[in-house]
Amino acid sequence: MIPFSILDLSPIVAGNTASQALHNTLNLAQHAEQLGFNRYWLAEHHNMPGIASAATSVVIGYVAGGTKTIRVGSGGIMLPNHSPLVIAEQFGTLESLYPGRIDLGLGRAPGSDQATYRALRRDANGPDTFPQDVVELQHYFQPDDTNQFIRAIPGNGLDIPIWILGSSLFGAQLAAMLGLPYAFASHFAPKDLLRALQVYRTQFQPSEHLKAPYAMVAVNVVAADTDAEATRLFTSLQQQFLYIRSGRARQMQPPIDDITANWSEYELVGIDQMLRCSAVGSPETVQRGLASFISQTQADELIITAPIYDHEARKHSLSLTAQVRDALAAQQSEPAVV
Repeated sequence: MIPFSILDLSPIVAGNTASQALHNTLNLAQHAEQLGFNRYWLAEHHNMPGIASAATSVVIGYVAGGTKTIRVGSGGIMLPNHSPLVIAEQFGTLESLYPGRIDLGLGRAPGSDQATYRALRRDANGPDTFPQDVVELQHYFQPDDTNQFIRAIPGNGLDIPIWILGSSLFGAQLAAMLGLPYAFASHFAPKDLLRALQVYRTQFQPSEHLKAPYAMVAVNVVAADTDAEATRLFTSLQQQFLYIRSGRARQMQPPIDDITANWSEYELVGIDQMLRCSAVGSPETVQRGLASFISQTQADELIITAPIYDHEARKHSLSLTAQVRDALAAQQSEPAVV
């Protein structure tokens, strides 16, 4: 069975603090490690009242320091917000502290609104240098070169897997050209999913980093004991995106009984389209949904995001998802009936 991993944005729920969100993140990562998830990624977002993982490298260090075996990384670092040298030093430091456990996923989007974009000292009118920045960052991880005047220390000579993240064909083409693993953000931007995977796989050029294409696909999973309870828990994520789309981003809201009571049909149709790569329900319902999703995408790995208001319900959802993963693996290993 393909590996299952976790994507976490350290959600700050209504009435709570970033401090509690970050403590919950470590607790969830420890739970995911016990359940046998493959990696635990955190994402860079800025000026978002409901997300505590803005200083992504710092949070990765906190999670890696509190776990033992699970891989920890970025899903992703928004590279245009940073100097490639600084990111090489940060992740070189993380790899030096937690050898063999650090992933570096790179995104091209700002992870913020336009005003925050400017506050990050980005030039909105400047050229798109993301491909060049990725190559520069790769160079800092190369072994010593007598012609290399600037070195990342720590970082120089370390084996840190670099992933390209994307929600369009651009990232797929870049990952294929550089021979790097690719992760698609279908959990909120599913429109180009299948086309991007096809582009990545057909255009892939083997490299010293990767001999064959490797695609990880993101999916929202909200599992509960019943379909009704999972549907109710899922309304927190729906509300989160509805508020963001209306320019009123806020802390994650508690689940509600009827999402249609507070939002128009037009708004809900848009959110349904954004979140259509979701498996919501009892373990049986989630198993059917994920089996279909894996079959459709032929993903090499799934990365699960489970944004749920109540922390214990979120942990329970991960436990049920692990059961689904194991059931799918058992199903896959069953001998064919002749």
